[in-house]
Amino acid sequence: MSIALLPFAVFAASQIGTPGPANMALMATGARFGFRAALPFVFGVALGKQLIIWPIGYGLMELAEAAPAVFSALKYISAAYIIWLAWKVANLRLGQGDGAQTAPGFLAGLIVHPLNPKAWAMIVGSFTAFVGPDIPTFTATATVAAVLLSCQLVMHPLWTLGGSAIARTVSGTAAEPYLMWTLAGLTVASVLFVLFGGAL
Repeated sequence: MSIALLPFAVFAASQIGTPGPANMALMATGARFGFRAALPFVFGVALGKQLIIWPIGYGLMELAEAAPAVFSALKYISAAYIIWLAWKVANLRLGQGDGAQTAPGFLAGLIVHPLNPKAWAMIVGSFTAFVGPDIPTFTATATVAAVLLSCQLVMHPLWTLGGSAIARTVSGTAAEPYLMWTLAGLTVASVLFVLFGGAL
């Protein structure tokens, strides 16, 4: 069995392009600080997924099977962290940051996906559904990593740009707090859906 590359690419694009904790964070960052200021964060988010693709590809799931309670605990801790980030998003206001606030940078972006339960589920699903058992570990992992990164480099900037465009429309208006609470609510909903909805 080979790697089902085309179906996998469709799966990757659909998962990365739809709302989730990372995309909500990207949209909120673009809305708050503008597209250009958010770019280091965008690239950090994109590359951060590599930090979990390679360990999973090289057998981290064996540890998950051996110590499921540990992985379950990590999943809920990660979800709690993202929900805390959503609370911060809800209380932000749009427009360019002032001198006391700067856009999150590259390093902040790197930790988004390692703490994102949707990312873990997506990567596990990538290996289990689209990669044959006879594929060498390096080939399988490199393919999954390359396809996901390619989709991220297209989709993540679009989400950030969308947030920036929304900010230009609603910044300073009565709709502004409702937008931020909506973004935060979507972030929380996406985490809860991944935790309890059984979706990849």
